[in-house]
Amino acid sequence: MSSLLDNTNSDQLDAVFAALADPTRRLMLGALLRDGRTSVPTLTAELPITRQAIAKHLSVLGAAGLIERRPGAGREVHYELAPAALESAAAWVQDADAAWRHRLSRLKTAVEGGRDR
Repeated sequence: MSSLLDNTNSDQLDAVFAALADPTRRLMLGALLRDGRTSVPTLTAELPITRQAIAKHLSVLGAAGLIERRPGAGREVHYELAPAALESAAAWVQDADAAWRHRLSRLKTAVEGGRDR
């Protein structure tokens, strides 16, 4: 549970959670999970937003460390999921879940202990 209070990854965690908070960016990550890689033209064909908006969302995902930019054929650029990109965020969520369960267990024990009196 120490990572809940650990500020060493705070900026990176903030960037990941901020990136994941946007539904369009989650759709883009979903396309990457489904296809393994994507490009701006591919996303433009799939999503009802402009090419410029897609580029901006990709920039946010890249800054959060969730995706990596790879050269494609000619001028085309491909985007792929970054390996282990969600590890620190997943660890934080697991720690929060464990802390939450521990607090609920303590509450349950206190409430049920009060019944015997």
